[in-house]
Amino acid sequence: MQGEHPHIKARSEMYPRSNVRRFPVPDDKVPWSVPFPEYQPVYYTSKSVLDQPAWADREDILNGRVPEWNKVDGAINRCSHMGIYTLDPETKLPRNPIGRTGIIGRGCLGRWGPNHAADPIVTRWKLDEQGKPELDEEGKKIAQFISIKRGDCNEWAIPGGMVDAEEVITYTMRREFGEEALNSMEVPECEKEKIAYSVDKLFKNGVEVYRGYVDDPRNTDNAWMETVAMNFHDADGSGVAQFKLTAGDDAVGVQWLDLHHEISLYASHKDFLKKVADHLKASW
Repeated sequence: MQGEHPHIKARSEMYPRSNVRRFPVPDDKVPWSVPFPEYQPVYYTSKSVLDQPAWADREDILNGRVPEWNKVDGAINRCSHMGIYTLDPETKLPRNPIGRTGIIGRGCLGRWGPNHAADPIVTRWKLDEQGKPELDEEGKKIAQFISIKRGDCNEWAIPGGMVDAEEVITYTMRREFGEEALNSMEVPECEKEKIAYSVDKLFKNGVEVYRGYVDDPRNTDNAWMETVAMNFHDADGSGVAQFKLTAGDDAVGVQWLDLHHEISLYASHKDFLKKVADHLKASW
């Protein structure tokens, strides 16, 4: 289950929201199949996770009933989109399917093993002053997507979020999009109601563009992010495409951004947008 390219952001020097420094892992030492006797990963699980909120596992999860790894364990989906993951032979805890990250424990992730997210990519065609689709130098139409600015790292991202226990992924997408993209807009309530109606209509039809591992800076050797990304395209511009979104000056904003190969986004989100561009046959 090793990926074609080793994870990069999952090996960033400093773990996010902490002063914890990862043990350095060279590209050629990422796969578990490659011996790395010098490897001494740092243990880190954040206090917010150790306090055991509803979305988090117990720290001593092997003390008592052992979870059913690679299965739906009660209300918690412990299956991976990557297939069967293995357990560390010494700790008996799930092992990151892509490889070493320089950190053991859960970091700021709640679940041992896969932590499931859903990423809705809402798109429209970029229009010129005459209301016609703008074209790039190759004659391809330019697509735009709704992006939110994350408050924790100030990076632009797809407005997705974590899948709650026993929650249907499409519901997660609609919920997270409403919370992150609509609630951060400075528009009158009546305008939000119009937008919500358009979103409900749009979210009835989506195309899955990715399902699998996410190269996320929060990943550790024992806990990692996975997602399902879907594209919801307002092809005729009659719904969400009509609404003008503008980002505020505060930590969280929302706006339409062009799909472009030079865009800088959180985690693996740029990779998802490339798949959307290919699906729409849009400019990239």
